[in-house]
Amino acid sequence: MKYGIVHQFAGGTEAQYKALIAAVHPADGSLPAGQLLHMAGPSQDIMGPAHAGWTIIAVHESRESWETFRNEVVTPAMQAGIEGGFTELPEETEFEVQVEG
Repeated sequence: MKYGIVHQFAGGTEAQYKALIAAVHPADGSLPAGQLLHMAGPSQDIMGPAHAGWTIIAVHESRESWETFRNEVVTPAMQAGIEGGFTELPEETEFEVQVEG
């Protein structure tokens, strides 16, 4: 079953996002193995502009695909530190994709 992830980086910026993607996505601009969809953009918090940040949404072909990418690529890169990247872990929401269209 397809698996979705939403990452909310409070106070995150486009520059930090670009640094993260440069570190964890293929250099040719394609998606990582098993990732079917990737979207991102600035987000507002219900608390107002001072709480704005950056949101990333991804869909993987399965939960296992997501966990492999997270455990073998994203987590090690973030633990090592990504120059110019996010400095805090995101708020994360995961879900099984039930409806598409």
